[in-house]
Amino acid sequence: MQRGRLDVATLNETLAWCRDNRIDCLYFLADADHEATVRLAESDGFQLTDIRMTFERGIGEADALTPSSDGIRLAREQDLTALRAIARMAHHDSRFYFDEHFDREKCDLLYETWVENSFHGFAQAVLVAEVEGSAAGYLTGHLKGMESQIGLVGIAAEYQGRGLGSRLIRHFLSWSGEQGATRAVVVTQGRNLGAQRLYQRNGFISSSLQLWYHLWVRR
Repeated sequence: MQRGRLDVATLNETLAWCRDNRIDCLYFLADADHEATVRLAESDGFQLTDIRMTFERGIGEADALTPSSDGIRLAREQDLTALRAIARMAHHDSRFYFDEHFDREKCDLLYETWVENSFHGFAQAVLVAEVEGSAAGYLTGHLKGMESQIGLVGIAAEYQGRGLGSRLIRHFLSWSGEQGATRAVVVTQGRNLGAQRLYQRNGFISSSLQLWYHLWVRR
């Protein structure tokens, strides 16, 4: 089976495996333009929980920044309390919050743990936007050869609308270029128009659209 597509035989085999292994929830990332896959998934009880949009752009010499005092820096251990608090409220557009089977407190904990693990090595860089001595936002970044990828971007509610997101992205692009990356990629939700506009303002263009489905398996 081609990745991102379903057929009846593969679906039946996968569901049998889930039941045998006591899997409660199955995630499936579908090609949005493959009609047979979408029809099969929806006829068999898959719930559409998210539209996955990928944006990308090149990285060049123009993205290099000179050292500045604009409040963007690498995260420190003492930032973690603030970063965890921001993470608990910054990602409510994600598919987990749109699946009523998931407890909202556990969804908060997922992103709280995600940003902490990113600081402890899951991400290659965690950038912080500092305002008046406190962490007001963050960006986690991953490096895969000549490609860099933005993981999470979160801004505290009281500091939104101040351009912190764009400043974090510009520093991430500069950092990526220093590491030898020539291309940057980011994934966001179809319902998150604010994030899409942020990335577009910073030179990213859409490159793909996929559909996230969840299926809660009946045993």
